[in-house]
Amino acid sequence: MFGRKPTPQPKGSTSSQTPTFVAAGTQIHGDLKAKGPVRVDGVILGSMLIDGDLEIAPGGRVEGEEVRARNILVNGEVRAKIVADGKLTLTKRAHVEGDVVAKALDIEAGATFVGRSVTGDGKQLSPTITSETPPGGRTPPAKEE
Repeated sequence: MFGRKPTPQPKGSTSSQTPTFVAAGTQIHGDLKAKGPVRVDGVILGSMLIDGDLEIAPGGRVEGEEVRARNILVNGEVRAKIVADGKLTLTKRAHVEGDVVAKALDIEAGATFVGRSVTGDGKQLSPTITSETPPGGRTPPAKEE
C-alpha cells in the first residue's frame, strides 16, 4: 500500500502468518494445534500445541495437560504443564498452576505461580518433570540415621 513493498520474511518465519484468535466468550473443549501466533481471550479446556508464539490474554484461561509453544506470554490463567522452547513471561496478572520447562523465565511481581520450574539451554532441558522431582529440582540430602 502507498507504493511500499512488503519486507520479505525469512523462510519458516511465522510472523507473516495470520494469527489465530480465541475470542472472549468462546469455549473450546479439546486439544488445540495451530501454526503461527495464537491469542486466547476465551477458555480452552484441553492441551495446546502451538508452532509459534502464544499469548493468554487477561481473562483468558487454559486448563489441560500441557501447553507448548515457542514464546509464551501469560496475562490470564493457566492450569497445565507449560513448555516454552524460548521465553515464558508471567505478567503481574498471571495465575499459573503447573510445572514449567522453558529456556528463559520472567515472572513479574504480583504474578501467581504454583509449581516447579526448569530453565536453561534447550540442550540441557529435560522435557518432563517427574513426580519424583522435588520442588526446586534438587535431590534433598540423605538423612543421617
